[in-house]
Amino acid sequence: MKQFVFCLLLCVFNFITLRMDAQQDSQYAQYMYNTVAVNPAYAGSRGVTSAFLLHRNQWVGIDGAPVTHVFSINKPVFNTYFGYGISFVNDRIGVSDSNTISADVSYSVSTSENAKLSFGIKASVNLLSVDYNRLTIRDPNDIVLSQQNAINNQFSPNVGVGIYWHTSKNYIGISVPNFLETKRYDDDISTTAKDKMHYYFIAGSVFDVSEDWQFKPAMMTKLVQGAPLQTDFSANFLFSQKFTFGAAYRLNAAVTGLVGFQVNESWQIGYAYDTDASRLAHYNSGTHELFLRFELLRKPKKVVSPRFF
Repeated sequence: MKQFVFCLLLCVFNFITLRMDAQQDSQYAQYMYNTVAVNPAYAGSRGVTSAFLLHRNQWVGIDGAPVTHVFSINKPVFNTYFGYGISFVNDRIGVSDSNTISADVSYSVSTSENAKLSFGIKASVNLLSVDYNRLTIRDPNDIVLSQQNAINNQFSPNVGVGIYWHTSKNYIGISVPNFLETKRYDDDISTTAKDKMHYYFIAGSVFDVSEDWQFKPAMMTKLVQGAPLQTDFSANFLFSQKFTFGAAYRLNAAVTGLVGFQVNESWQIGYAYDTDASRLAHYNSGTHELFLRFELLRKPKKVVSPRFF
């Protein structure tokens, strides 16, 4: 086990030493509940059919700011070592509308009586549309903008991998959701961009503080070429296995408040509010993120203790 953790940390160090064009993957405050979006090895790891729905409205008050919708469902293949899932992500940013459909497959092996190591692969397709007519053009004689052609469902396939080790109280993972660096906005002017590989490192733990209280620190690091290293730290508390509250900090970017409620054994709802920790805070009224998770439990088996992840 020590050798495994050491190898993971070594990989993270190697990622950090790479030369880093911009972060392009969707951003989430409640990443600990949406792990399958960044790591396909998570699929089926909860041991139940788990459906997840998220809405994120970023930088409210700024025209064209990102709005993200996520739907995913994943489950184990019972009596096997496999898990699988599908997900749909819609990102609207300015004049662009991006839709990504992904399929995840995982394979798990036991590393001890209470721990599993999962390997996952993600296959995805992205459809990108850009409508330049939605721009507010101050100079109608602008040659560059007047010659832009709309992009309609530009198709891009991709593939990614992940590793995820977990117990009922701890987890750690490394992933690259998209390996292919796809060229986008391919026109004859100057608006050519390239999707870059994103490297993710996640980790977290759950501590029993008392009979009624649990504490969970977690972190996620995202690295992409050409952008600053992004790291999120969060700390959540669970009271009476029902109420969740906490806070998170994204280095040099945002401070987040987190709340959640376990309605019953199957339903969980959560909300997060981000406030910018940069000068951008003067131009928006924060970011709202809401999620709903439903889990189809196998009777009479129940989830023994909420994992937070």
